[in-house]
Amino acid sequence: MYFHQKKWFVLAIVLVVCMANEPVLSQCAMCKSNLEMARTNGGTAVGNTLNNGILYLLALPYLIAGVFGVIYYRNYRLKKSKNNPSL
Repeated sequence: MYFHQKKWFVLAIVLVVCMANEPVLSQCAMCKSNLEMARTNGGTAVGNTLNNGILYLLALPYLIAGVFGVIYYRNYRLKKSKNNPSL
């Protein structure tokens, strides 16, 4: 019974968060000033470079977590096969 209540509560929270979203226009001051100066000077490569840097910073934590997850899974399987040699 408790699991179903918790599931509905989490679903309600997710729905409220998804329905109450507002556009957020936040940016660090350094990035904003660099982009504005690049636009006034006619440069367009700065925006692409900044986007690539953001994607790099976004992907790196997931990559590190994935590597640790694979190492943990391999050690878990190795330990499990040592305890039960019939597998």
